[in-house]
Amino acid sequence: MKVVSRKILFDPSSEESLLEACKKNIAEAQKLLIGHYFGFAKGVCRRYAGNDQVAEEILNDSFLKVFNNLRQYDKKQPFKAWLRTIVVRTAIDYYRKSLKETLYTDHSIIQIPDLKEDIVSKISAEEILTMVQRLSPAYRMVFTLYVIDGYSHKEIAQLLGIKEGTSKSNLQDARLRLQAMILQANPHFQYAYE
Repeated sequence: MKVVSRKILFDPSSEESLLEACKKNIAEAQKLLIGHYFGFAKGVCRRYAGNDQVAEEILNDSFLKVFNNLRQYDKKQPFKAWLRTIVVRTAIDYYRKSLKETLYTDHSIIQIPDLKEDIVSKISAEEILTMVQRLSPAYRMVFTLYVIDGYSHKEIAQLLGIKEGTSKSNLQDARLRLQAMILQANPHFQYAYE
């Protein structure tokens, strides 16, 4: 089915046609594009944000950047990958902005042993995401970039404007805090170490 808007025809089932209509600021096409990629983009946002409200802000800013920069999109790469890059960079921008507003450092780390693989597998992805969101912004950002998105410490250092050693330290601290949260939420796991 083709949609007629402002006397311009576009095919909502064709991503290329939809993107061309979005470049022309056709609201119907923009709504369809958001609807198609909303779940994917929100999932990426939630990994970086401390809560759903922040995730929504990042999501809104990301789609605004998508529409403002759509003419720069290279059709040779998948749109989803380009969108993901914009969402991640928007989350990093949000992190930098919040870092300037409040410096958060808490060095009280509880030393605990590594969690066994089978213990982590018993925890739902939603529980882990909730715990990741409870990390400080610096720890959450490095953890998400490294563990979930596969960036190297060198790349993280460049993206966040920090030293490579700081990235490694933040990752280690994030892992320790997550381990402590997992054990606190599931005290019966501690018996695995006795």
